[in-house]
Amino acid sequence: MHQTNTKYFYPYISPFDPCPPIVRKSYSTPPQLYMGFQPPNLAQFQTAKEALYCGTLWPAFHDPYPPKEGREDN
Repeated sequence: MHQTNTKYFYPYISPFDPCPPIVRKSYSTPPQLYMGFQPPNLAQFQTAKEALYCGTLWPAFHDPYPPKEGREDN
């Protein structure tokens, strides 16, 4: 099964809503939700600068939040 960090849902659209409807909304989930435990000898970033930039020591836990134009909202 393929896990993705971006999830989508379809909110209720009322016929009496004065605003234009948003058909599909998205939200991001962190990668640690899909890893039951941290395995031993997990790969680490090569430099401290790279780890600090990403906010984590392990690439498996790095999840850059996509910019709004990169998401598939309709």
